[in-house]
Amino acid sequence: MFITFREKSIIELIVKTSGKHTVNSLSSYLDVSARTIQRDLKSVGKLLQQFDLTVERTADEGLFIEGPNDQVYRLIQNLITTSPADETAEERKLKLLLILLHEGPFFKKQMLANNLGVSTATLTVYLEDLISWLGKFSVELSRTRGVGVEVVGRETDKRHALGSYVLSFFYEEMVESLYFLQQGKKQQQKILGYFLPGYMIVVDGLVDQKINKEQTKLADRDYIGLVVYCCLTVQRTENGFPIELEEQPEYGTEREHQLMDAVCRELSKQLSIPLTAEDIYFLSVILKGSKVQAADTGYYDSVLLGRLIKNLIRDVSAQLHVDLVDDFSLYQGLLAHMGPSIFRLNQKLESFNPLTDEIKRKYPVLFMAVKQSLESEFEDLDFPAGEIAYVVLHFGSALLMNEERLRIDAVVICPTGIGTSKMLASRIQKELPEINSVEILSINEFQTAHFQDYDLVISTIRLPVTEVDYIMVSPLLSDQDIGYIENYLQKNVEKITSKKRYLDLENSDRSVTANKKPNIQNVLREIKEVQVSMDTLLTNFKVINTQLATDHWQVLREVMEQAEKEALITDIDAAMHELKEREKKGGLGIPDTNMALFHCRDDSIRGLLFQVVHLDTALVVRGMDGKEMRIKNLLLMLAPTLLTAREQEILSLISTSLIESERSMMIYTSANEKVIRQKLEELFLDYLQNKLIKE
Repeated sequence: MFITFREKSIIELIVKTSGKHTVNSLSSYLDVSARTIQRDLKSVGKLLQQFDLTVERTADEGLFIEGPNDQVYRLIQNLITTSPADETAEERKLKLLLILLHEGPFFKKQMLANNLGVSTATLTVYLEDLISWLGKFSVELSRTRGVGVEVVGRETDKRHALGSYVLSFFYEEMVESLYFLQQGKKQQQKILGYFLPGYMIVVDGLVDQKINKEQTKLADRDYIGLVVYCCLTVQRTENGFPIELEEQPEYGTEREHQLMDAVCRELSKQLSIPLTAEDIYFLSVILKGSKVQAADTGYYDSVLLGRLIKNLIRDVSAQLHVDLVDDFSLYQGLLAHMGPSIFRLNQKLESFNPLTDEIKRKYPVLFMAVKQSLESEFEDLDFPAGEIAYVVLHFGSALLMNEERLRIDAVVICPTGIGTSKMLASRIQKELPEINSVEILSINEFQTAHFQDYDLVISTIRLPVTEVDYIMVSPLLSDQDIGYIENYLQKNVEKITSKKRYLDLENSDRSVTANKKPNIQNVLREIKEVQVSMDTLLTNFKVINTQLATDHWQVLREVMEQAEKEALITDIDAAMHELKEREKKGGLGIPDTNMALFHCRDDSIRGLLFQVVHLDTALVVRGMDGKEMRIKNLLLMLAPTLLTAREQEILSLISTSLIESERSMMIYTSANEKVIRQKLEELFLDYLQNKLIKE
């Protein structure tokens, strides 16, 4: 039995205390993080399967081992005679991956097995796991009889595969190592048998200095990720594994490219390792996929993504029969999260979420609803479970949930015998934790059953009814059957939640009301804030008709010169610079329209401003999809650097209304000041009546 010292300790503690130890208490006792315990519990679970045992939890999250006493005794006997190994299976697979990527091209299986200290049978299992992992990144692991094992793929894909493996399985080890290095503790050995400590401390210093301190702060996980990929790039380049010539950086990564260029120049200088333009581009893509902006700084300008997220919130709300459509903080948080998330998915950058299993267990119905909505709204993207779980957390926060209070009740109709029925019911609850209860009915009982009392009807035979929606499965419940049931539940979340409350609304409303005692002065201040913002926007609004324009920047400067005369702007050059910087981050033309939304925030801007410039001749600008497009309506939205949440919400209201419907697009492209002003007034009135007053 292959087991690590920590896994052995966890099993022994759970056996001795049975239900007393939780994940948190184990983490304190063994002096590791809760995430490490969660990861080890997965390995423990697989190990216990050999003894027909499982790790279960009490209502208070206490851990205990479920199964026959004789099997528990057998497990203890095995533990006594087994010496724990220092390396986990993941550590051995990482070692194998490093050998394959750095000491190629061909290896005999026996030589690899000897290097890892495992049997050829175990090596075969490891190779199968790596084939699956590398396949996600378009890297092929080939095994040819008489030749050996070889890894084939582009260098960028190999770096993505290795970096993602490290961050997925050894994130905490990297955090710990980096912390010790920052504390000045010297480390002689390579970190994880690969990363050079000297290189890592230099990379950490430069990333912190040139990105974290000068730019918007990176999220912790993304900061560690960038350090890992920088170290990986330096060492791969030094070891003679250059990135092949690739296409030029795609539009929208210019700012990230500039930042990484500055970091890489200094790295080359300090470490005497020449990094190429391809290395810089590779790292700029990693930076582009990082979460570099806090939600409260506002992506109120993300018109296309904003519309999809509004639809996502509306769809999830409809499925759960709750109302989150007007929750601006949810919208804002999703907007800040989804931009980098979509970029990562398009670039095939693996994102590991250590809380995925726990989130699926605590919020199974919400998880299904979010998954269904993401697949519906983002049809061209394939969201892995980890990314879905991150989105679920945003919704969970908005719903103020501790845990779902919705029960899914199933009934099984099985005429083949009580033993088979119980086995099927037990397997359903084991494989599908979102199902709370499974009742068993015989064919006789089926005749008088009230199927409206159940959320899911499962049968092992064809039923002689047409009015009952049921799923037919094998008595042994195959993987295909499980897939059918999961798909049915996901597609019918709205139907399930329509019969019962998703949350215990009475109790949650009482608790929220009890804790929510608004201060009248704060309420009055917010009302005044909203009134001033709307009044300012309507006062400053105008439609400007421009003739014979040849350059949109010249048009914008002329509009700003007029705004300066009206004391709305104090420094035209500063505002123009911010507009140009914003355009570098991504095109501002709205695809499938003839509009472009030019916007920025700067200290030189004295208040909120929204104006429309109608051009008599079309001008070419870059669209939000990176393609050039022709526009005849230039929309200008300006704001001070510091904005309140209400001011951001009002600007978001305007930007998301631009393409919310065909009617809206016709209004904003009409060049009719009266009609557009009326549209703004409708938006503001609806906000006041349905949002501000209700709150």
